[in-house]
Amino acid sequence: MKLIVEMFPIALMLASPLIITALGGLFSERSGVVNVALDGCMQIGGFTSATVLVLLSAAGVKNAIWWAILAAIVASTVFVSIHAFAAIHMRADQTISGTALNVLAGGLTIYLCEILFNAKSTASFNNGDVFSRVSVPLLKDIPVIGKLFFTGNYPFTYMAYVLVVIVWFVIYKTAFGLRLRSCGEFPQASASMGVSVVKTRWIGVLLSGAFAGLGGAALVLSTQTYFNVGSIHGLGFVAIATLIFGKWNPWGILGAGILFGFSQTLSFYVSSIPMLASIPSELVNMFPYVLTIIVIVLFSGRQVGPKASGEIYDPSKR
Repeated sequence: MKLIVEMFPIALMLASPLIITALGGLFSERSGVVNVALDGCMQIGGFTSATVLVLLSAAGVKNAIWWAILAAIVASTVFVSIHAFAAIHMRADQTISGTALNVLAGGLTIYLCEILFNAKSTASFNNGDVFSRVSVPLLKDIPVIGKLFFTGNYPFTYMAYVLVVIVWFVIYKTAFGLRLRSCGEFPQASASMGVSVVKTRWIGVLLSGAFAGLGGAALVLSTQTYFNVGSIHGLGFVAIATLIFGKWNPWGILGAGILFGFSQTLSFYVSSIPMLASIPSELVNMFPYVLTIIVIVLFSGRQVGPKASGEIYDPSKR
């Protein structure tokens, strides 16, 4: 039990970027557009946040981290607009378009690092510039739950909790959420009721980019002191698996994200677990990605996502 309590804050820290990014993917898929480019958006968000934090801190700007987070959201939103234009207006294959952006993001971030920092990574930012762990008053005193979920966590963890509640409310309790879901289920019927499918899908994709940029910033600013090509290392695809395993539901995403967070945390504590101590560290580091493959293979066929997700919208179709 003591080991689990020690692992929980780290697991939640690693789960937060996955949860935030998957929530963004939820907006996109609920609108009818598959956003495979979540990994690329996380890369853009992580790079932008680290770069802006380094440059503004060097210039003596106060509260630079908040500007870094905002810049990450804006940059990723602009970046994903390429996917929105290709998928919605040019009617390109959404999987190919998203994959192309992932490849572009990997090359673009390293190219910009070479230009700005003469290296394959950003300069290091001072740990004092980033958020430190905090506990939530009153909630931390709740038996068991308080110690696990509300004690000694990074602010991004609490941000993920709040976003889950907000996204759930927006998706299921607002008129916008109803229109968004209708566009992902039967866009032609939505259009016949006066809903602009194109506009709604644009909003869904842009929101997915904004959330993924925030997820990339959360990962880099919480766990590292600089950004490089390995900072994200495919976690955008783990976020997609989180979305699928979570059944396209915010609460399911929260649970799936924590599961994947624990799978990553195992590599730090494997030597403390007798049953796993003899397993080579390389195999343990593979576990989150092996689990991702297993989840997609076992559950993607059973989970029922939005019916029109991934389909090109044809106004003439009935």
